[in-house]
Amino acid sequence: MAPKFSFSYVFVSFLFLTIQPSMFQSRILKSEEQNLQFLQNLEEVHKGQTVAGLNKVKKYLKRFGFYTNPSDSILTDDFDNHLESALKTYQKYYHLKITGSPDSSTLKKMMIPRCGVPDNIANLTSLNQSLYNFPPGMQRWSKFEITYTFSSSVPDDQDLRSAFANAFQSWEGASEFKFKEASTEEEANIVIGFYSGDHGDGLPFDGPGMVLAHSFYPEDGRSHYDADESWSTNPDMNHMDLESVALHEIGHLLGLAHSQDPNAVMHSGISPGTIKRDLTQDDIQGIQALYSN
Repeated sequence: MAPKFSFSYVFVSFLFLTIQPSMFQSRILKSEEQNLQFLQNLEEVHKGQTVAGLNKVKKYLKRFGFYTNPSDSILTDDFDNHLESALKTYQKYYHLKITGSPDSSTLKKMMIPRCGVPDNIANLTSLNQSLYNFPPGMQRWSKFEITYTFSSSVPDDQDLRSAFANAFQSWEGASEFKFKEASTEEEANIVIGFYSGDHGDGLPFDGPGMVLAHSFYPEDGRSHYDADESWSTNPDMNHMDLESVALHEIGHLLGLAHSQDPNAVMHSGISPGTIKRDLTQDDIQGIQALYSN
């Protein structure tokens, strides 16, 4: 059975630990109970009402690029026009029924663990179009030979490194890129790290169950994973598949934004236990279009 990974901060370094599955299961079940209560409280809410928890919906939509009211510096529990508009945009982006309300299907979508990179809503598409997307400016690498390494926060574990190596190899097969592991951070174009909470990039992690990781577009090279998630190279329904998430994050490192195709690797969300280790046609078309000339 392949190992599970957990990272715990001790003084100034991270130590690799093996955590019992029962601990993970307890944490997941507690999160599911909280999410269920959250859904039940909000799914019948309508515009004009003030209901505790709506500020969390606004915060979520703001974090991922949908709630863009610049005058609303304090997010309230009021169901106003700005929230209705943001919900409609979110529902359109994810091909949900457009109701403008936090209905059950919309809230359940929000509860799926996801990448922390905001969605790009500038070019909303329908399901019969190409659904891959690029960030503003179509940021790209100026070379195809890219080196990567792991920060000191990552244990020297072969299974973990193999998961990333496999993910890089998948992108090699779909593009002109060639990836090689470097010995030091100074020699690397990409640096991969696992961190808890606030880790210095202005995008603090939130613990298990929501934001899994985030990466920066070219040619920044930073790729950060939440150390508090339940990572595995052979996941059950209580663990996140490390290689699947790594494959997604590398797509951002190469310049791809989130895809609206729910089957694509570059789709924003992935549920525990799900394995998405094969690039889809949408992913391949996206990387080839980005580096077409």
